Amino acid sequence: MAELERSDLALLARTPLFQGLPETLALRAAADRRSTLAEAARGETIYTPHAFSRSLGAVLSGKVEVRKGELIVSVLGPGDLFGAAALFNDRTDYAAQLTARSPCRMLLLPQELVEELMAASPTLARQYIRYLSGRIRFLEQKIDSLVAGTAEERLTRFLRARVRDGVVPLDCSLTGLAGRLNVSRASLYRALDALEDRGAIQREGRAIRVPAPELLEPMP
Repeated sequence: MAELERSDLALLARTPLFQGLPETLALRAAADRRSTLAEAARGETIYTPHAFSRSLGAVLSGKVEVRKGELIVSVLGPGDLFGAAALFNDRTDYAAQLTARSPCRMLLLPQELVEELMAASPTLARQYIRYLSGRIRFLEQKIDSLVAGTAEERLTRFLRARVRDGVVPLDCSLTGLAGRLNVSRASLYRALDALEDRGAIQREGRAIRVPAPELLEPMP
């Protein structure tokens, strides 16, 4: 059983698994004797390909880096889920390495409990399937960015996919962004300079402004 604060329960209820459902379901999950509240210090490994839990995790606080080899796949924050690749299969390895980017607190829901929750609520089961579908789309976009070609092409795909109201906020350093795009830091800087020179972007600290989105479109 995980002893969660009221704010943690509210956050859990807003995760893709429980969002819009009666809060009693999130409370049931947290109160179950099989659920676990885990903590990790900055830099501590949470999951590795050969050391992981068959549990669906919810980040309650802090940031978690998801890495596949040298590639940073994503950075998770409060309210994000992880561990779905460890559920409902017999593989003895996990798909990625998860590391705490900052002190983290996480709730782990074992596969057996997730199955029981889905059996109790068909809506929750549908939301879990929707979450998995979203992850597939995310990975498709990640693959697209990796096979895009040059560093500039990879960067423009990344920016087009994430621009909102003319801004792309960065949740990592430029070194981290280079890792996500699977390009060298020098290549990333050259790509940024090229886009900035033609007026497609403006760098503003931890964000990239996109005043002319049409300049990010592929050249005919």
